[in-house]
Amino acid sequence: MASLNNPGVISLLTEPHYAVASTVNEDGSILSVVVWVNLEDGKVAVNSEVSRKWPANLKRDPRLTVMVYHRDNPFEYVEVEGTVTATTEGADGHIDRLAKKYINQDRYPFHQPGDQRISFVLDEDVVRYSPPRS
Repeated sequence: MASLNNPGVISLLTEPHYAVASTVNEDGSILSVVVWVNLEDGKVAVNSEVSRKWPANLKRDPRLTVMVYHRDNPFEYVEVEGTVTATTEGADGHIDRLAKKYINQDRYPFHQPGDQRISFVLDEDVVRYSPPRS
């Protein structure tokens, strides 16, 4: 099994590769959304606006799977499964760091009046890594 310390995994999580976050809906079906992702204190972290469906799913059931795939070779990917800890404290700063990483903006430009950001840090149980294929 891979770990978050694998150089290929670190590269996928620190470079601006997109991720898919999957949560469990109330009826047991899976909801998957495209997200920005980074490492915060060595843990996978994602961010959202609190009124969206997937944060509500995580509030009810904190299990999360995040798959990050290489933008030029989607067969190179890391999948991380575990449970999250949520916080609104520092979430605005977190989305600003993600905006810098993904769109080279110092501040998240899509913030709307009344929005409240929430960050989720993933405590991983399983890490699967598919290295680049030659």
